[in-house]
Amino acid sequence: MTAERINLLGLPLERMQKFCAEHGEKPFRAQQLMKWIHHAGVDDFDQMTNLSKSFRETLKQIAEVRPPEIVSQQDSVDGTRKWAIRVEGGGLVESVLIPEGKRATLCVSSQVGCSLDCSFCSTGKQGFQRDLTAAEIIGQVWLAIKSYDAFQSGNGRIVTNVVMMGMGEPLLNFDNVVAAMDLMMEDLAYGISKRRVTLSTSGVVPALDKLAECSEVSLAVSLHAANDELRDQLVPINRKYPIAQLLASCRNYIDSQTDKKRVVTIEYTLMAGINDQPDQARELAVLLSDFPCKINLIPFNPFPQSGYERPSGNAVSRFWQVLVDAGFIVTVRTTRGDDIDAACGQLVGQVVDRTRRAERHRQNNNQVQVVTVG
Repeated sequence: MTAERINLLGLPLERMQKFCAEHGEKPFRAQQLMKWIHHAGVDDFDQMTNLSKSFRETLKQIAEVRPPEIVSQQDSVDGTRKWAIRVEGGGLVESVLIPEGKRATLCVSSQVGCSLDCSFCSTGKQGFQRDLTAAEIIGQVWLAIKSYDAFQSGNGRIVTNVVMMGMGEPLLNFDNVVAAMDLMMEDLAYGISKRRVTLSTSGVVPALDKLAECSEVSLAVSLHAANDELRDQLVPINRKYPIAQLLASCRNYIDSQTDKKRVVTIEYTLMAGINDQPDQARELAVLLSDFPCKINLIPFNPFPQSGYERPSGNAVSRFWQVLVDAGFIVTVRTTRGDDIDAACGQLVGQVVDRTRRAERHRQNNNQVQVVTVG
């Protein structure tokens, strides 16, 4: 039986050095491999000409550089590009590149589906299949650069920012996500600043506390409500880790950073008649009054049978004004790529649902439709 080949695409530098040492190679070989894979975008060992021929032959027997497969690509009128990517086991995930001037932000998925069930997120309605490997996560960066021929031109800067805000809850795939983020920031790989790699979490407190011990990426928190009663409905994990506990963990994360000027980005999706009223903005201002943060307001992006509606422009402006008057730095996220369903909360892959959540949601929607018709 042939042994399974190790996919070098997902190995951070330390593990690459260990791999080389195990096969009798000196540490500098790991650096050469990293540069070929991540700087040059090479997946053929024969092209890695500064490696010895014997090592290249060994690599062909025991290793591979295998990114996930792009199934489809869609381009929005605003320049946003979305890929549907097939991973091992047949599941599909999506990643989205959002260009803006000299910057381009890549939204990366961490799971096939999502093990959480946030009520306003289309990914959560699909249920959960599995975690992505580190190679499948960093492979989304590799493929995005390859899509623009940036490797060939030597312009690896097509991706200047990465946000772990795609499909899945990153902190529930801790080891693979941390390994992939290490590669994003590694100079021998993509060299992205720790300020430009952002992990977004719904609030997995134990994993967030663990992250504080090993990473300095930027942190974003999907809050969406200023009290536990409402957040319990919108973000069910809040029932296990309520707001006070989550914010305490976030503060611990910020305090652990060497850069003492870091703040948390509070993400707040505005849904008409649910959490978009001025009184709720004032409640949010009180909650965050002494918390080191900036606030990102996200008008809800509709998807079929979501049960929620996008707030009016006036409602968004009123909410924004309350927070600005209270002294917060507040941005309103511009909806990008909604014509190709690439906007925040709209990502939908292909999930072999192990939780049967998607089936339950379909049954509930059918029951509601029957009652309405009757």
